[in-house]
Order: sequence, then structure tokens, then C-alpha cells
Amino acid sequence: MPGLKQGGRPSPCIPGRAIVRSALRLLQLVAAFAALSLAAPARAATDIAWWHAMSGELGRQLEKLAADFNASQSDYRIVPVYKGNYTETVTAAIFAFRSRSQPAIVQVNEVATATMTAAKGAIYPVFSLMRDQGEPFSLGDYLPAVSGYYTDAAGNLLSFPFNSSTPILYYNKSLFRDAGLDPEAPPKTWPELGAAAKRLRDRGAPCGFTTSWPSWVHVENFSAFHNLPLATRTNGFAGLDAELTINNPIVVKHVAQLAEWQKAKLFDYSGRGQSAEPRFQKGECGIFIGSSATRADIKANSKFEIGYGMMPHWPDAKGAPQNSIIGGATLWVLRDRPREEYKGVARFFAYLSQPGVQAAWHQNTGYLPVTRAAFELTRSQGFYERNPGSAISFEQITLNPPTENSKGIRLGSFVLIRGVIEDELEQAFAGQKTAQSALDSAVERGNKLLRQFERASPER
Repeated sequence: MPGLKQGGRPSPCIPGRAIVRSALRLLQLVAAFAALSLAAPARAATDIAWWHAMSGELGRQLEKLAADFNASQSDYRIVPVYKGNYTETVTAAIFAFRSRSQPAIVQVNEVATATMTAAKGAIYPVFSLMRDQGEPFSLGDYLPAVSGYYTDAAGNLLSFPFNSSTPILYYNKSLFRDAGLDPEAPPKTWPELGAAAKRLRDRGAPCGFTTSWPSWVHVENFSAFHNLPLATRTNGFAGLDAELTINNPIVVKHVAQLAEWQKAKLFDYSGRGQSAEPRFQKGECGIFIGSSATRADIKANSKFEIGYGMMPHWPDAKGAPQNSIIGGATLWVLRDRPREEYKGVARFFAYLSQPGVQAAWHQNTGYLPVTRAAFELTRSQGFYERNPGSAISFEQITLNPPTENSKGIRLGSFVLIRGVIEDELEQAFAGQKTAQSALDSAVERGNKLLRQFERASPER
């Protein structure tokens, strides 16, 4: 060809400027392609829906957790969605699963654990998720009293421990001083509490003590703290054919004593749920037993110095004090979501497991640190010294290694059973039934609900 030598090299007859222009044109094309690739949108993050039941300040802290995780990486985006209270949230998830519009993560309260466990085809167990996705995870990092509540018979974790609390004792130091009681010595036993309540009443307090969540405090945690079985079959962990045992002599004695104290308002029943808490904040009752997760709220709304202590125990009960059990909720993973979402869920759970993340959640909300590393980090940061009473819940729940009686509760329809127990407790406190009669009735009615759940379970 004219102008080319053999081998394709340029002929001396072509000016050098042409070569330079060709090279520049090539560079311009390369630069244009590079600019186009830079201008193209990055791969969109995978959205992961998280349905939850936290409103107010707790909801804001939850949203901050999601936002911090989202900012820590660019592959996944956790999208928190408030769905109402616990019952409304789990109900919404069940209906959504039927229409295949369920979220990947749903927050479920502890008393619905048996219900979720029975729905085997709907849940993706956390131990399987973390193993399948290759994310680091060690069950040994979690407090046994927390993780044990959510494991199967083989010790495998089914749901991710998230917000856990336990009942502790609060007392009004100002009223203690007025009554001649030591403001630095909370009552440790029920007889001591009764004596303190009488002194408070004698000095004009409208009530000696009150409690929130009657069944959770006076039956469920009372039983665990005294190492008593709430039900047969390891509190339901060993099988659906469990039966309630709460009409035993020690629980009967305790409820009978509360009913007796009720007559003189040494104990003053204030209703279900958290309805008792404002009475303590207003200074009506000198002593209050309620959730450790309300510590910050009580501190913010009380105009007196607050003292803290563990739950009382009966000194003549063998094995007491043992350890308390938890309330709160865990995060369950639902099946039939796109495969790419599950890698993000696993990474999110690994993120939540980090000591710094757990410590901040514990400190900002009052919920328990669910790992020992988070507790140690919080202590090393001086948080417990600056905030007296904030370590009580951890110390109480780790007081002794959990037993079969103090590991937790795995009973079907327990939300309904708790309502039955509280109905019977109210009749005992009002003097309409003896403690024995009320608890016998609670066992009979509760067992009927257990049998209904057993018959409806796919495990039968």
C-alpha cells in the first residue's frame, strides 16, 4: 500500500503532525469513555425493610442505629418502618407473609417467641443466616440469660437479641429519709420491703410500694428469681405439652402476702402494663418495681433522688436469689425475601453485635447490654459511675448462671396466658378470691390455652 512499509510501520512520507493528531484523538476518546463511566449511576444499595414497634425516643434511637449502619457501608440500606405496638407489628408481619409482602426483619416481643418458633416455614433462624452468609458470629459473646431465651433445644439461636430489660427496684430516697430509713440501703428481701413500706405509710405516704406488669414481676420473674418452674417441660422449652405450675406453695404465699399488704396499702395495686410508674414519679409510692428500661424516663420525670436495688426475694426459699429473666424483644428474619437481602441482614446483625454499638444502645436507652463486651466497655467508659443504678439490671440477670427454671419461658399463646394470670391476681388483690383459688384458676384457664395452641401447632 502506498505510504506504508512492509510490517505496517508508518512511511517517512506521512508527516509527524498526523501521528500526533491521531494520538490526541485516541486520548480524547478514552477520556470521553472514562467520563461516561464516572457519570453513570453507582449500583443502587439493596433496601431491607425492618418492621418495629418502637415509638418516641426509643424509636429515634432505633432509627439512628439504622442510619449509622447505612452510613458505614454502601451496599445495603436498612429501612425502619414503625408498625404500632408489639401485637400490631407481629400481626402485620403475619398478614404480610400470607400476601408475600413481608419484611426481611420484624421485631417481636419475648412472649411471642413460642408462636414464632412454631412458624418454622416462615422464619430464617439467625444461626443459619449467619452461617450461610459467612458473617462472624459467636453465641458465646451473648449473655446466657438473654440468648438462652431465644435458642432451640439444641442451643441454636433463633432470633437476634435486640432490646432486653428486666425488673429492678426503684425507691424514693427523700421519703426513706423522712421515714427514718437508710437511703443507701434498698430492701433486699420481701420481709424487709414490707417493713419499709409500713414505715413509709406510717409517715403519710399514700402507698408503700407498687409495681408495673403484675404477671411479669410477681409470677414470671418471681419464679425465676426463686428458681421455681413456671411450667413443666422446662418452662415449655422441651415440648408443647407443658402445663403451668404457678400454683405452687411459694408463689401462693407471695400472692397471699401481697393481698394482705393491699388492705393497708403497704402494697397498692395500680393496674396492668406501666400504669403504676407515674405514681412513683409523683412521689405517691415510696418503692416501685418496674422495667430497667424505664430508668431514664423515671429519672427525667421524678423530682427527688432515686435509689436502685435488685428485686427482693423470700429468704426462706431455697435457691433464691437466682437470676431474673428478660422482657423486651428480638429481631426475627422472615423467609422468601430476595437472596441479596439476607447478606445485608447478616451484615447488619454483625454490626449490631459490635461492642461499641451495643454499649451506645445500652447507654442511650436503658436496655441491657446483651454482650459482656458491651458491659465491660460501658464500665471502662465510666458510665456506671456517672449513672448510679444503671448496672443493677446487668448484675441481677447475671447473678447466677441460668437454670432450667430461670432460662426463660417458651409457652404458646403466652400473651393470652399473661392476661389470664393478671385477671386472677386482680381478684386476689381485691379480696374476691384466696391466693390459692386465684392461682389454681389461672393454671386451669392457662392450660386450656396451651392445649389449644398445641392442637393448632404444625409440630403435632
